This record gives sequence, structure tokens and C-alpha cells, in this order.
Amino acid sequence: MSAKSHAQSDIAETLGVGHAARRGRRLKRWLLVILLIVAVVAVLAMRKRSSPSGAVRFEAQEIRRGNLVVLVTATGTLEPTNQVEVGSEISGIVKSVEADYNDKVKVGQVLARLDTSKLEAQETQHKAALEAAKARVLQAKATLSETQTKLAQLQRVRELSGGKVPSQTEFDAAQAAFERAKADDASAAAAVAQAQATLEATQTDIGKAVIRSPIDGVVLTRSIEPGQTVAAAFQAPVLFTLAEDLTQMELHVDVDEADVGQVKEGQDAEFNVAAYLDRLFQAKIVQTRFGSQTVDGVVTYETVLEVDNADLSLRPGMTATANITVHKVENALLVPNAALRFSPPAQEQKQSSRGLVGMLLPRPPRFDMPQETVDTNKRQQTVWVLREEQPVAVPVTIGASDGIMTEIVSGELTPGMSAIVDTINPGRPA
Repeated sequence: MSAKSHAQSDIAETLGVGHAARRGRRLKRWLLVILLIVAVVAVLAMRKRSSPSGAVRFEAQEIRRGNLVVLVTATGTLEPTNQVEVGSEISGIVKSVEADYNDKVKVGQVLARLDTSKLEAQETQHKAALEAAKARVLQAKATLSETQTKLAQLQRVRELSGGKVPSQTEFDAAQAAFERAKADDASAAAAVAQAQATLEATQTDIGKAVIRSPIDGVVLTRSIEPGQTVAAAFQAPVLFTLAEDLTQMELHVDVDEADVGQVKEGQDAEFNVAAYLDRLFQAKIVQTRFGSQTVDGVVTYETVLEVDNADLSLRPGMTATANITVHKVENALLVPNAALRFSPPAQEQKQSSRGLVGMLLPRPPRFDMPQETVDTNKRQQTVWVLREEQPVAVPVTIGASDGIMTEIVSGELTPGMSAIVDTINPGRPA
């Protein structure tokens, strides 16, 4: 067996197989080492590119003095100060229409007329019924006089005869006839009053067939045409809509429940409409109503603003967006709202070496944000300012805000200081 193995070794050495295998293994090891070195260099290059180069840099804005105006924005529609809907209490066919859109009308002016042929026929019928009732009154009075005379005669005879003539039955019948005559007379008088009332009701309906203007104003809408049937069986149909005075109008806006506490009567406002985008109109709040409206879960309160429309450029129904001035502060110390929301990140924690695997699979960088203390007073805030390129916290008391800038009521801040609003990402230019 020893001779056989020596023979196989001599054959392999003669053929050069062993040297080639050893060279192949060494070559594979060197290739693996080179690949690992390349991977490590690549990972280090990527980490160097992604890691911050140097200290954290901050974006800051200057603290300054200026005027602060707090606005509440609301939308609504323009309406006349007094708008009247003119309808009809009776049914009928429209005979004529005597007022059109935009016409200026006076109190009592005829707007439209209904056909009164049927009402006039009823009036004639009721007049005849009244005359018949009056005739029945005359008849009842004559009967009453006759029965009264007969009763008086029987009573006289009875007195002269000492109560023997007429009989008690005959006397009672005469007295009953007299009482019935009085009742018939009263009934006839009541029938006259009833007939008179019916006639007057018909005459009133004839008068209501003429539609008249109840105010001095302008015709905004007209809902009828000649020949159209007006049905007033259940409710009075609206025939005309009149506006009393378009030179003075009202803007009705819906103020959100979060802002209604700041809105008060007498505050000034500006608004614009789509018809005049380059023009601002002035208004003043005259009423903030207590009743709420809920639309899609949003609670709003209707607020009425007084608007001067002397040039008649504004029209009823226009949609307007109003900015109500609820607070003004002059020469206030102002900081950006972003400075009140800023809190600097802590220094990046150093990670311990995890060998080659840790270099190949690095963890993403992590910043620990400082824990904020809970302050029940929302007016107490912290502003971070730059001093010698380092962030320094300054406690302040804030006031009003317009959504962009906030008033500083107290605190160790002065105009010209740099308030930090954000950190600068090293991957983008400052």
C-alpha cells in the first residue's frame, strides 16, 4: 500500500496536478480579500457622503418690530336690508302684469291683475242675497207688528170682560205668535248681517285680485306671466320679490365656532366679490347671532355686516369673502410662528464598532429629540435664538398671532436677534 501511494504521488507530481490546485486556492483567497476591501471602501464612501460634515447648521429669521393685524376670514352672500316677497291670497288667472325686473315701484303701485269675472258674478249674487234678506226683515217686522196688535186687543177685551173673554187658550196662542214674530224679526236681521259680510268678503277678494306693492323699492324677481293660473289653495304663491333699498345692503357670513369669540359688533371688515377681484369693499359688523348652523359637521354662526352700496355695483346674491379685523397691535415685537414650533435635535449618538459586518450594514442615523415639558399655559413658549452660532432657549410670553407672525409680550428678546426656525439639511445648499 505504501508503494502504491508513493507511486500515485509521483504520478501527480509528474503531471503537475498538486501545484495547480494549490495555486487555485491561493488565487480564490486573494480575490475574496480584494472584494471585501472594495466593499469596505464603498461602504465607507457612502457613509461619508450621507453623514453630516461638521456641526449642525440652523436656519434663522430676524426678530423685528411691526404692526400686527389679526383677521378672521368668513364667506357669505349679499342681501338687501329689507326684502319682501309679494304673493296672492286668492286663486285665479293672471290678467295682466304691470311691473318687470329692475322696475322701481312705489307703495300701492299695481304690479299685476287677476281675472275677476267669477268674483264679480259672486258679488252680484251676494248683493241679491242681501236684498232678499232685507226684504225678509221687512216681512218679519210686519208680522211682528200684526201679532203685537192682536195680542194687545185680546188683552184689552180681557180687561173689559173681567177675565171672561177671551179664553186662556186663545190668549196664550196670541202671546206665542207674538214671541215667534219677534224671533223671526231677529233671525231676519241676522240674515241681513250675514249676507252683508259675505258680500264684503267677495268685494275684498275682488280688491285682492289687484296685486299692489307694499313698499318703495326695486323688483328683483317676477314669477308670473299673463294667462298663468295662480293657485293659492294651501299657501300664497310668491309672484314678485322686492328690495326696499339697494344702496344699503347686508353681508351675511358664516363665522367658524373657533373664531366667533373674537368677533364683536362694530368691528371693521373688508370683502371682495368675484365680479370685482381688484376692488375691496368696506363693511362693519352690526350683529352676531347666537343661533348656530351645522353643515357637514362644521358649526358656524351667522354674522351680519352693514355695506354701503351707493354706486349700486353690488347685487343681491353675490358671494363674498370677508376679512374681519378682530385685533390690532402697533409696534409689536414679532417672531415667526415657525420659531415657536422649533426644537433643536440632540447630538447624534456615536455607535460602537460592530466589526466588518457593522461596516457593511450600517444603521441609519438617529436623532434624539429632547422631551418637552407639559405647560398648561399655552401663552408660555420657548424661542431658540443663535448666540455665537449656538442655539440658546429663551422663555417668552406670547400674545396675538396672525398665523404667520406672533406678538411677544414678555421675554428676553430684542429686535435684530436671530430666531431659529429650522435645521439645514447637509444634503442641500444652505
